[in-house]
Amino acid sequence: MQLIKDISTLTHIPGLLRLKKGMKPRPFEVIDSPGGRLEANALRFKDRSALIFEDQHLTWSELNAVANRYSSAMKAEGLGRGDNVSVMMENRVEFLALLMGLNKIGVTAGLLNTNLTSKSLIHCITVTHSKKCIFGEEVMDSLQDVYAELPLERGQDFLFIADSGDKSAPQWSKDLGSAAESADAEDPVETSASTLGDTAFYIYTSGTTGLPKAAVISNRRYLISGDMAGTGGLKCKTHDRIYLCLPLYHATGLLLGVGAALATGASMFVRRKFSASNFLNEIRQHNCTHMIYIGELCRYLVNSEHKTDDANTPLRTIMGNGLRPDIWMTFKKRYGISRICEFYGASEGNVAFANLMNKDLTVGMTSAEVSLVQYDVDNDEIVRDNQGFCIPVMPGEAGLLLGKITPDTVFEGYTDKAATEGKVLRSALQKDDAWFNTGDLMRTVDVGYALGYDHYQFVDRVGDTFRWKAENVSTNEVGEIINAFPEVKFCNVYGVEVPGADGRAGMVSITLNDDVAELNLEAFAQFVQDALPSYAVPVFIRVDSEIDVTGTFKMLKGELRQQGFNIDSIEGPVFVMKSGEKAYSVLDDVYLQTINKTEAGF
Repeated sequence: MQLIKDISTLTHIPGLLRLKKGMKPRPFEVIDSPGGRLEANALRFKDRSALIFEDQHLTWSELNAVANRYSSAMKAEGLGRGDNVSVMMENRVEFLALLMGLNKIGVTAGLLNTNLTSKSLIHCITVTHSKKCIFGEEVMDSLQDVYAELPLERGQDFLFIADSGDKSAPQWSKDLGSAAESADAEDPVETSASTLGDTAFYIYTSGTTGLPKAAVISNRRYLISGDMAGTGGLKCKTHDRIYLCLPLYHATGLLLGVGAALATGASMFVRRKFSASNFLNEIRQHNCTHMIYIGELCRYLVNSEHKTDDANTPLRTIMGNGLRPDIWMTFKKRYGISRICEFYGASEGNVAFANLMNKDLTVGMTSAEVSLVQYDVDNDEIVRDNQGFCIPVMPGEAGLLLGKITPDTVFEGYTDKAATEGKVLRSALQKDDAWFNTGDLMRTVDVGYALGYDHYQFVDRVGDTFRWKAENVSTNEVGEIINAFPEVKFCNVYGVEVPGADGRAGMVSITLNDDVAELNLEAFAQFVQDALPSYAVPVFIRVDSEIDVTGTFKMLKGELRQQGFNIDSIEGPVFVMKSGEKAYSVLDDVYLQTINKTEAGF
């Protein structure tokens, strides 16, 4: 068996060598861009399928023509190279065509999360100094609530694009969609001047804590990601089709999915939003061979109704991030996936990992210079030696991931210079060096013969690891175990402060399976005590109707931490495992007062 694995690894050598050569960053002054790639595909793959969305089927030449009309319409609005605009729209043809059209003429698009409202929405539009705000009919209500508070001119700077057609452009906006329909469809001359150094997009951090920050995505970074995904990760051919159901305002869908199609000529099936019930039918109907995923999306699919023919699909290769070890093999076997290319990378970061060798349970390897250094999760700080330098961890130990900043691994950062500098560690391992602080804990893992490359595994986000009973507790690892309890649909694990106790006690928000009326506390208590070390067993449980997530399925912990175990702030039931006991009981006012008086013995 090991010989077979070694032979399988060796088969990756030619492709990896080609990929390494192709991935070497080119100088920023080189002419190339996503919009330029679309033009090239329109010539090379003119009548091949580029995009399927609902009842619309576009070839590469047709998609390019729609993008060109948006370029012309935007130029008529006075926009040109170096300008910034904000774009708020759900996944659809117009969204992709608009982004490519803006890129062709050198305009940077800030991609707004369609769930944003009020203060956060205002912040994201103003932080990039947007000259225009382009929005879809489907999100008009969110803009209606804030347009008067934005530094943009009514009737001029708000540009509307119809969707269902049920609503017309509001009085405070202009109808960009109608203008684009009759605009020039020829390739704009500006594309030939677009360089790798130009900024393609601003993609916002999820804002799970504080207001979102706008991460800078250059043309070079976009194309490197797309080329890696298309040729090294998914290994697409022109006859392949990529299933895209993630929000394209986020890097995973836009850089990896759309980027892979631009790099290889593969077509895309684009869905407005993910639907577990429609997933298999669409994969089969549209012959989708590849998919871009987020780990929680895969968890939804694992928890959906099991059918004997789930693996009977054309789907063979998937690429994404966040696929946790507890469901990796189950998902792979159930849906007949032959290749999982898990990757790791932050929207704003300078380092990325990819599982290009198809090794299970790993985010793969990186060609960038990285270091894992000791981190004190109790005090939430980096451990340093007596000279002030970071201390590398031993192989296999969890450590804070740092990515070295070099001319080839530039940290593009955010629009906020102070926020950018705040993520840089200087003189970290030696005097005057500079490293990007990812804020993530990772470790190396043994995957057998791997051509001399270290492979890595994600452990936790700094802040998602807490300390209890003098031990470090990983929220992700505890969550993976709890998710295996038969009654649990999803869970969100976090640490909460307990008066008079050191560290943070474990607490879990649980959503039950649809056919479960109430949590079997006795069975659950036995399960977690059998599966977890005593310090990692959750002290508190709350049962919620749903788990709050971001648009990219990241679980939100901020409000849960704030509420803690305050039963007056929580709608559903709360349970506690009292000090010295092995069972859970209802947390009532009497015992809550005991905890708050530091008399509970924790």
